[in-house]
Amino acid sequence: MATIATLTQKADGTLEGQLTTLSVTAQIALVKNARKVKDNEPDYRIVSRKNGFELGGGWNRVSKNTGEEYISVSLSAPEFGTIYGNVAPAPGDDKTKKVIIWNSPN
Repeated sequence: MATIATLTQKADGTLEGQLTTLSVTAQIALVKNARKVKDNEPDYRIVSRKNGFELGGGWNRVSKNTGEEYISVSLSAPEFGTIYGNVAPAPGDDKTKKVIIWNSPN
């Protein structure tokens, strides 16, 4: 598992930060999906802060092991294909700091 983004949670629930892979560095935001009407639609839209393009979505989930809530994300762009991950608390005691942990497809 690798950390691919560092995020800060804002008062309105938006998560903002930087996606960083070996080939891509981009400012991103996970914004609550105010237009959600179906259960399978994402709870968050992931957008580029540079140009506003949508890169993916995030879904609220509950861990089967711990019962804790987390956000499962999927991001896609020509530069990196499709990436799956989970938003998790960042190391340390600051509850506003989050990370996206990459989920290997294997």
